Formats: sequence, C-alpha cells, structure tokens
Amino acid sequence: MTARDETKSQHAPVVVVYLLRAGEHGPEVLLGEKRRGLGTGRLVGPGGKREPREAPAAAAVREVAEEVGLRIDVADLEARGTLDYRFPYRPSWSQVSDVFVCRRWHGSPSGSDELEPRWIPVDAVPYDAMWDDARYWLPGVLAGGSVRARFTFAEDNATVAGWTGTAF
Repeated sequence: MTARDETKSQHAPVVVVYLLRAGEHGPEVLLGEKRRGLGTGRLVGPGGKREPREAPAAAAVREVAEEVGLRIDVADLEARGTLDYRFPYRPSWSQVSDVFVCRRWHGSPSGSDELEPRWIPVDAVPYDAMWDDARYWLPGVLAGGSVRARFTFAEDNATVAGWTGTAF
C-alpha cells in the first residue's frame, strides 16, 4: 500500500466481518449488539477502523479478536466488496468499509466492551435492528454474493436517502 492509497478518500477506512457457520437449522451469522460509539444499540458484524497503513485483511483479523475474541487467519477471509457510507448531515461519520466473510476461526465468541455477540439464523436476520443500508446488500453477501455500493443517509443519520452501485 502506498501513501497515495491512504489518501484516496477523506473518509475513515473501516472493515466489517460476517462470520458464518452451519447451525442446527441452517446457516448462522455472528452479529453483535453495539455497546458504544457509532451505532450503539444496533446489531452489526465485528469490525472497526483501520490503523494507519494497516491492510484491510489485517484490520479484520485484529478487530474480530478485539471485539468477539476469535482468532482468524487472513487466508480464511473472503473479500466481498466495499461500502462507501456518506452522512451529509454528519460528515465525520462518513466512512469506506471493506466487507469480508469468514467461515473458519479458533475459539468461541465472547463479549467485549464493543459488542455482545450472538449467532443468528441467516434467514432470520433482524434487519430492522441494523443500520438501514444492510437490508439492501447483506442478504446477497450472506448468500455468497458481493457488494460495491455508495449509501447516502438522510438528515436523521439513520435512514438511507439513496444508493448507487451493485449488490449481487
């Protein structure tokens, strides 16, 4: 990664990881209730801000360990796309997120000061408890697809006002 890569966007670079497993009644995803910071109270995948010059996959490994106590290997991450979040009424919230899926890890999920994790059946993900954009792209990613999209949030900083890109 070059210094030029670091400055392509003025928005914070972040990552999110969706851990998937075969549950008793079908596939499950690990989501957690956000305990503090941006999105408090919402269900989210483990993730967060990248450190300066930190590669997206390295940030994903670090954030999963910090937030839910699982050890994952970079080789087990499946890159699924990029999300560009725009908050015109709260520009400091704007960010660009690399999206990953992971099916292998070591350990059992545990809570942290950031997230309280729990396994949720993929066919019962409570999208109303998540950021509004998730309903547009997460079902496809959980089914094996990818996303490359920009979401613009409305004045309430919670509702999607519009989006462009692809989710497949």
